[in-house]
Amino acid sequence: MRRLELDFQPRRTALSAWALVGIGACLLAGTIVLSQGFDQQQADLDDQLDAFERQLGKRPEHASTLTPAQSREQTEKLAQMRSVSQQLQRPWERLFDMLEGLPQDDVALLTLTPDARKGQVRISAEARDLEAMLTFHKRLEASGELRDVSLLNHEIQAKQAEHPVQFNLSATWEIGNAHP
Repeated sequence: MRRLELDFQPRRTALSAWALVGIGACLLAGTIVLSQGFDQQQADLDDQLDAFERQLGKRPEHASTLTPAQSREQTEKLAQMRSVSQQLQRPWERLFDMLEGLPQDDVALLTLTPDARKGQVRISAEARDLEAMLTFHKRLEASGELRDVSLLNHEIQAKQAEHPVQFNLSATWEIGNAHP
């Protein structure tokens, strides 16, 4: 009979222990390198934020560092930002809800072109006939969101069987709380 050896705790070779230590060291070095990269990115972003805030005037710099051309450019950028802010503060949802809420059995909206800067909206639509177009015009005038509704042009589509009317309207879209 052969001798049976039971080994409940196998011997670890020095090679596998050193391999584990090497892998751990590589992971530690990679983590340190990534951390330094993130710190550098954060510092760059902080510098960019500081420059942007100075440009917006939140952190005043010495007035002598801006040339007249840079000052004009900064003023133009601030005016553009105010314009965008005014456009975003308009009550778009109320305008869309009003237009969607109108009975549109005989009228189909084709395009809606709002100009928030001027406080106007242009509506292109197609009506079944002239009477439907005039009824739609009166409903827009009666709405609380639009005023000064004007018919810009209309064209009867004689080539189509039912002779629909394509038309363009313009309206003033000034709402009391639209401007800050």
